[in-house]
Amino acid sequence: MTYERIEPTADQLDAVRFNADGLVPAIAQDVTTKEVLMMAWMNAESLQRTFDEGRMVYWSRSRSELWRKGDTSGDHQDVHEAYYDCDGDTLLFIVHQHGRGACHTGERTCFFRAFG
Repeated sequence: MTYERIEPTADQLDAVRFNADGLVPAIAQDVTTKEVLMMAWMNAESLQRTFDEGRMVYWSRSRSELWRKGDTSGDHQDVHEAYYDCDGDTLLFIVHQHGRGACHTGERTCFFRAFG
């Protein structure tokens, strides 16, 4: 396992600004390739579980439940670093991507389609 123990302070967690639905966007970026792999949503519980478990845990808006990336696909993400932006309303996780990739379509990244 490539888990890096991250222990946020209470002040850092308080700085996270969840939207009216109690969610914050979380971007996952590959630690090695620097590719932006995906964006998903987190609530306070999924954020805390991500820190506790060292593995990305998101909130599924369509299913209204927590989901651990890779529980069904095996393509999980171990946390390497974690950041919050200047406004506290977007999170960035630097992850070790395991398996084929991050996208549910089978692509390595969700951002495989370009405009133009």
